[in-house]
Amino acid sequence: MNIHFIAIGGSAMHNLALALHQKGYQVTGSDDAVFEPSKSRLEAKGLLPAQLGWFPEKIVATLDAVILGMHAKKDNPELMKAQELGTKIYSYPEFLYEQSKDKTRVVIGGSHGKTTITSMILHVMQYHDISVDYMVGAQLEGFDTMVHLTQENEFIVLEGDEYLSSPIDRRPKFHLYKPNIALLSGIAWDHINVFPNFEQYKEQFQIFTDSLTSGGIMVYNEEDVAAADVVQNTSHPIKKYSYQTPKHTVENGITYMETPDGSMPLEIFGAHNLQNLAGAKWICQHMGVGEEEFYEAIADFKGASKRLEKIVEVKNTVVFKDFAHAPSKVKATTTAVKNQYKKRKVVACLELHTYSSLNPVFLKEYEGALESADEAVVFYSPEALAIKQLEEITAEQIKDAFQREDLKVFTNSNNFQEFLFSQDTENTALLFMSSGNYGGLDFEHVKKVVSRS
Repeated sequence: MNIHFIAIGGSAMHNLALALHQKGYQVTGSDDAVFEPSKSRLEAKGLLPAQLGWFPEKIVATLDAVILGMHAKKDNPELMKAQELGTKIYSYPEFLYEQSKDKTRVVIGGSHGKTTITSMILHVMQYHDISVDYMVGAQLEGFDTMVHLTQENEFIVLEGDEYLSSPIDRRPKFHLYKPNIALLSGIAWDHINVFPNFEQYKEQFQIFTDSLTSGGIMVYNEEDVAAADVVQNTSHPIKKYSYQTPKHTVENGITYMETPDGSMPLEIFGAHNLQNLAGAKWICQHMGVGEEEFYEAIADFKGASKRLEKIVEVKNTVVFKDFAHAPSKVKATTTAVKNQYKKRKVVACLELHTYSSLNPVFLKEYEGALESADEAVVFYSPEALAIKQLEEITAEQIKDAFQREDLKVFTNSNNFQEFLFSQDTENTALLFMSSGNYGGLDFEHVKKVVSRS
């Protein structure tokens, strides 16, 4: 097939382009900005656009399809040309469904834990030399791309995002996959710009649950009230399997999980990660991997990139980087680090970076999110507010939202870094939570400073 990508430089889009190129498709693409690592990876395969920008002349009658990324706008010149020619236009999830409609589709959904659970499943499958197709939201160790598509594999494992499919398709991505097997990790309000209240947000997971094939399997976290409510009360004819946090202990900074064969040390930690593991185990069992084989494989799973990723550890100081930004994720991650390092000072640094997190109405959802930290810091950029066309927020609003009077709030990256590098990191667990970079923080420099201290 001859496929053109509109907005090829995106994290998901460029990985799909690489996967289709690997599969033997003719792939072209355009974008008005392409950053690393997308740029180098596309260039290595000859897929990097020669010029930045949009070129309607690239949309020709010989194209079999166009794949439209979220970065493009409704009035994109290439999109308008494709519409004029009547070219088949797919959103990213629509095309993934087309590639997998004859496979057993396993879709991992939920407000949190999707990437980690998908990563766990793929880790187990790779350990046991079981080939599966996949799409995951992070670059995984041992995997060349975030998307892998074949003709022959029976299963495809898809991370099911609840955000919109494309500029011209306002359906959440995970509504389009029609899973045979699915997982729901939990529901915590997010994407306030699309779903203005919790009930509308929760409804998307009800639609997801009801999109399973009849007789399909839904694995869900019974400890999450909203997720349990959605699954337990659906009238859709599906099989339901619940999971909960496994029994475990923490000794000398190592988490041990109880298994039928005794306590097993893990590379990961935190109640939320143990819940993720329990969910992944159910999914793997439904894919044909036995419980004993699952435990054998998962013992050395170190986590997905930017999900409680340990970036440096020296003596009695450890530094983690995590993608957490939604309130429930911030609370779970901070609590996990404190429980793992009870005798150390936990310094939690959160960047408010997304549309939801910078919204004055949504800010109230962060109450208590940093309560487990011994020292709590919030950074946000006034420029980010301006770009997102949001009203200004003050340090007092943020302190009031988090309900923490000793909260330190920074709006200037230099001031934040000056504070950060003046800290005594002796006997400390330092946690960075952000989907951004704190206005330009160099984590390699963080590693050097901590290593010298």
